[in-house]
Amino acid sequence: MEPQWDDMKVFLAVAREASLSGAGRVLKMDPATVGRRVSRFESALGTSLFVKSPQGYALSAAGDRLLAHAESAEQAMRAGREALSGPSDTLSGQIRIGAPDGSANYVLPQVVARISEANPDLDIQIVALPRVINLTRREADMAVTVSAPTAGQLLVQKICDYKLHLVASRHYLREHGSIDSLEDVKNHKVIGYIPDMIFDRELDYLSELGVERVHLASNSVAVQIKMAAEGTALCVAHDFTLPSHRMLRKILTEQLSLTRSFYLVRHQGDQRSERLNRFAQELSKGIREEIETLEALT
Repeated sequence: MEPQWDDMKVFLAVAREASLSGAGRVLKMDPATVGRRVSRFESALGTSLFVKSPQGYALSAAGDRLLAHAESAEQAMRAGREALSGPSDTLSGQIRIGAPDGSANYVLPQVVARISEANPDLDIQIVALPRVINLTRREADMAVTVSAPTAGQLLVQKICDYKLHLVASRHYLREHGSIDSLEDVKNHKVIGYIPDMIFDRELDYLSELGVERVHLASNSVAVQIKMAAEGTALCVAHDFTLPSHRMLRKILTEQLSLTRSFYLVRHQGDQRSERLNRFAQELSKGIREEIETLEALT
């Protein structure tokens, strides 16, 4: 029995979701059917592709060797479909972007709205997660990140830099008086990330302030800034968020100004896709322009 391409897609889904039920949700297929398809594929190849454990389905040594080839086949099929559809002035289909919630809340909505308006047949999805998006599991077609990954077969492109400053609400400053030095910060409550949930070292802003205690914490940037806007404490905020929170003002700008960067990360094989190349170019350009516009308003 020859291996079937449809069974290869089932293999990829199980490999990425590490379970039959998870793969079934992705494929819109009953888990029992997924299991039968995996067994059929293994029989056709004459080897076991997964090791079942209490944690789910893990790739066997053979499955691990097959994975890269299966992903290459998937990318080739996608590129083939695009080639047959012919050139077009507009983009179509579905593209999913993964992003940390700061950019997902304050930058991407405006950017993708403009791209969508210019490409009415294109469906754009934003996955906003306070962690690194797993492109290997195809959680997204591409991801905006705050640091450049160094492992994996990925295309990494720097989009732009952005600024962060210490902020406080006008109400907080009226209640607690002026803050004239970084030393004064130690006498105030501070909002930040939950320390053991900081998923990227670039987000550990408070260590640069010498802050040892985080009085109010969240793994979400949007929640942190909302708490600061309520006048509860100080917070390190992206400059591009401040036009949405006019009650916040930057403080100690001469003593503390942080610079971070956004990167666009894609599957290496997707560089053969003209559609994804065009979208990545438009997305990066849009993010650069939006951040420049928002930062100029602060």
